[in-house]
Amino acid sequence: MNAKTAARAAATQADPRWAAVIARDRAADGAFCYSVATTGVYCRPSCSGRPKPQNVAFHASCDDAEAAGFRPCKRCRPRRQAEAIAWVCGESALGTVLVAQSATGVCAVLIGDTADVLIDELHSRFPQAVLQAGDEQTVALLACVLALLGDPGACLELPLDLRGTPFQLRVWRALLKIPVGETASYTDIAERIGAPAAVRAVAGACAANALAVLIPCHRVLRRDGGLSGYRWGIERKRELLAMEAVRA
Repeated sequence: MNAKTAARAAATQADPRWAAVIARDRAADGAFCYSVATTGVYCRPSCSGRPKPQNVAFHASCDDAEAAGFRPCKRCRPRRQAEAIAWVCGESALGTVLVAQSATGVCAVLIGDTADVLIDELHSRFPQAVLQAGDEQTVALLACVLALLGDPGACLELPLDLRGTPFQLRVWRALLKIPVGETASYTDIAERIGAPAAVRAVAGACAANALAVLIPCHRVLRRDGGLSGYRWGIERKRELLAMEAVRA
């Protein structure tokens, strides 16, 4: 690196905005954008790209970046308004439960040991979204989910925001048809959706489910009746099935 390049890198690193870029800080999205000389694109601060500081320039707005000759990044889409997702956490017999909703409906129900871990998972699932503390409506949704955990036979008609591939959506809709107290095998589900050879893909779709309990992937077992995996823990799967067997 020659002296001129080193000076450009040092100037970028001295700018407080560089820290936001390095941290991929979603809170900085909309405050500024940055361009990358080597690619000719400009990005939002939370973009997953890893530019070198000597190639970066900061801009107050998307208009400024485009006036300087840069085009919007296709990965982070800096002109797209960030989606707002509201979330709230509560405690259940199975651990901490996080419920999140978009403008469309419930987009995540996650179960874990701590709220911090679940919030990180929510960030990972919706990397371009602005996450915000839920309001009374989100709290009411959490109460519905917690009530369902206490009474698996309850009929809940919550608006769902299902996000997945066409194949995943077919699998998840098939899971919704498994009655409380009953189970199905991955092979059964593959056959029910008309893809009998796609047993492994069915298992993958179950693992990708972001709506614990609401999309009852815990009711899917191995062909021999074994519990197999569960993204929120095999013991939680066992407990859910036991509760449903009692209340069915």
